[in-house]
Amino acid sequence: MCRIVGASRTLLPLLAALLQASVEASGEIALCKTGFPEDVYSAVLSQDVHEGQPLLNVKFSNCNGKRKVQYESSEPADFKVDEDGMVYAVRSFPLSSEHAKFLIYAQDKETQEKWQVAVKLSLKPTFPEDSVKESQEIEEIVFPRQVSKHNGHLQRQKRDWVIPPINLPENSRGPFPQELVRIRSDRDKNLSLRYSVTGPGADQPPTGIFIINPISGQLSVTKPLDRELIARFHLRAHAVDINGNQVENPIDIVINVIDMNDNRPEFLHQVWNGTVPEGSKPGTYVMTVTAIDADDPNALNGMLRYRILSQAPSTPSPNMFTINNETGDIITVAAGLDREKVQQYTLIIQATDMEGNPTYGLSNTATAVITVTDVNDNPPEFTAMTFYGEVPENRVDVIVANLTVTDKDQPHTPAWNAMYRISGGDPTGRFAIQTDPNSNDGLVTVVKPIDFETNRMFVLTVAAENQVPLAKGIQHPPQSTATVSVTVIDVNENPYFAPNPKIIRQEEGLHAGTMLTTFTAQDPDRYMQQNIRYTKLSDPANWLKIDPVNGQITTIAVLDRESPNVKNNIYNATFLASDNGIPPMSGTGTLQIYLLDINDNAPQVLPQEAETCETPDPNSINITALDYDIDPNAGPFAFDLPLSPATIKRNWTITRLNGDFAQLNLKIKFLEAGIYEVPIIITDSGNPPKSNISILRVKVCQCDSNGDCTDVDRIVGAGLGTGAIIAILLCIIILLILVLMFVVWMKRRDKERQAKQLLIDPEDDVRDNILKYDEEGGGEEDQDYDLSQLQQPDTVEPDAIKPVGIRRLDERPIHAEPQYPVRSAAPHPGDIGDFINEGLKAADNDPTAPPYDSLLVFDYEGSGSTAGSLSSLNSSSSGGEQDYDYLNDWGPRFKKLADMYGGGDD
Repeated sequence: MCRIVGASRTLLPLLAALLQASVEASGEIALCKTGFPEDVYSAVLSQDVHEGQPLLNVKFSNCNGKRKVQYESSEPADFKVDEDGMVYAVRSFPLSSEHAKFLIYAQDKETQEKWQVAVKLSLKPTFPEDSVKESQEIEEIVFPRQVSKHNGHLQRQKRDWVIPPINLPENSRGPFPQELVRIRSDRDKNLSLRYSVTGPGADQPPTGIFIINPISGQLSVTKPLDRELIARFHLRAHAVDINGNQVENPIDIVINVIDMNDNRPEFLHQVWNGTVPEGSKPGTYVMTVTAIDADDPNALNGMLRYRILSQAPSTPSPNMFTINNETGDIITVAAGLDREKVQQYTLIIQATDMEGNPTYGLSNTATAVITVTDVNDNPPEFTAMTFYGEVPENRVDVIVANLTVTDKDQPHTPAWNAMYRISGGDPTGRFAIQTDPNSNDGLVTVVKPIDFETNRMFVLTVAAENQVPLAKGIQHPPQSTATVSVTVIDVNENPYFAPNPKIIRQEEGLHAGTMLTTFTAQDPDRYMQQNIRYTKLSDPANWLKIDPVNGQITTIAVLDRESPNVKNNIYNATFLASDNGIPPMSGTGTLQIYLLDINDNAPQVLPQEAETCETPDPNSINITALDYDIDPNAGPFAFDLPLSPATIKRNWTITRLNGDFAQLNLKIKFLEAGIYEVPIIITDSGNPPKSNISILRVKVCQCDSNGDCTDVDRIVGAGLGTGAIIAILLCIIILLILVLMFVVWMKRRDKERQAKQLLIDPEDDVRDNILKYDEEGGGEEDQDYDLSQLQQPDTVEPDAIKPVGIRRLDERPIHAEPQYPVRSAAPHPGDIGDFINEGLKAADNDPTAPPYDSLLVFDYEGSGSTAGSLSSLNSSSSGGEQDYDYLNDWGPRFKKLADMYGGGDD
């Protein structure tokens, strides 16, 4: 038995009520009976029943222990029964008379045998004195008594008590730990017991939220609870002796966290976007906004209500929309939505919990942006009733007129895009209207040529409508109409020949000056007085001429069907007709002359060359005839040999095989090898027939057993023709010219390579001994000089003179070397002035000579000089260390230097 004594109610009255509702079995159970041991189960509850709250436990006696029983409730929407017989509440509801009684069914899964029992729920009684004891006592939970045996038989105990849940509000401010209930066992009078609790929140994560005094059994909470994290704790209380032996069956303790309004509503989106067609009727659904509240949705803390705080703009009505305060659905409540006036509305939506209580509820806001979408409520309207345009005749793909319309609907939508059609005035379909996608204008275009002489003006009836039909209820006509007046402009057109081409039949061989036909052109410009003149445009064989005024065509040469300019017996000539309009126009016409064949070509032998053996056997020569004429002026042909010379018929014989082929054979037993010209008379079948003697060149040769020639010689003679001789002479002349040019070039190159003599005699000027250079050396450390370079120039080998064109890379490019005058080795003193003047004149005319103020470029003197560095001549530190006696060996020019440096102390 379980007993509850709490601060909110007294222990004794509650026990009395529970004892009164319980069903007590009297007597002993001698025989086991399958089914519910009680007829009615009762439970005393508080007025509010919570979802998942355990109500009571129904027991089912299963004597053989083999039955598999399934429990069901007569009110499954409110109550459910687990497999262990525990009855739970399916939803939260206040206990009323309609829930006071229901049935529990137990059914055997195999035999389908069914039992039932009634469950009766009653409200817990309250007494005035309970309020006094609430502040003095802590709720006490006593472990129920266990089943005992009496005289070897099972003794029915009173049914187990269902421990009601403990309701604990979240966010409690303490003080902590806060005592909740006291757990006690009836055996604590005789035994020393220890109490403990297990489950999530105690010894399982999150641990430490609930603790119990092991001695007194006092259950406490250690910190504030948060329902949004854990809404319910399911603990188990245990009682053991000091040895750890279980003395009581564990009891379940359910702690419900009572929700507090500590969370504001939160919209899923801060900005909501919706659309509504313009012209929508009141009650049209627009969109739904949704907010959530982390508090208990089944309590007032989580029950939200919506409302619209503001609407912008407020035209045509400040209350164009309304919102369902429970679902958040936004609908229209007023007519007058017009996109052309207001394209977008902005609503401020507020969500408040506590069922929208403005005093106690928490609120939050979001923005709803409603776009008014366009519908086709405005047809296109022409900006004018009549449009005008003009087009030159015979022109196509020309824009004649630009039709403009206005449409108040949203641009570039099917409700704004215009479609144009021609409803009248164009029976032959010469015009079409295309829509400009950017401006929505209609472009009237000519698609078929118009002849001014036939139609001078068109009056078109056009209509414009949208791509989609007008919305229902619109009082405007669906389309707009207008007229287009198109004027055709007369232009100078091309003259044209009729027929074109013109075909005539004529025999070939027609003599020059014969008039063939008259080929004239017509001018389509009937309203213009113009003259047409004719000229020949194409006449490949130059056989014809045309009269420039009347167009008569006359031959100027003999017409020949066999001409290469005739294809398939047809000769084509093109003529030009030009008028004198502004601007002048012209047209072409083709005259086709079908030439009839006459027998004007004699047949010829084919092939013209052949081979045969010296003896009649084993081969012969097959020949045919070539005739440029056609039937009946060609084959069949007649073949024969002439009477003279007499050797032809003595040596050869010809046999006709058919109308086109004949066979030539040796008539004698042996003919000496060589080349023979055999004349053959060939006659065609023309009327009159035409004959011709054709020469067949036959090579008679020695043959092998197979009848093949073994001679190396061919029919063509070894002698060279005139063309070959001319070609050989030209090659010889060209070769001679090339050789001559090469010789001249070599002589010129030799002259350029000859070095020029120096201007001044080496004995008169020491500067002639110094070659051009542009390197000064490395100072005193550079002692490696070739002293031979400072000797007399007559000791220098002639080949040491640098050839023309061989220069250092750092020198500027120069032209051809100037021809400076050369002094003789021993000049007369009187020649000095003339020599200097000539040299000066040559230098002035030398384009390679540097200006007077430029740095002269000298030749490189070479490496390996034995002379010492000139930089040490005035060096006082090294003067006493060098021997300058070798200066005496350099001649009179260096005598002064020898006296200065090599003269000892003087």
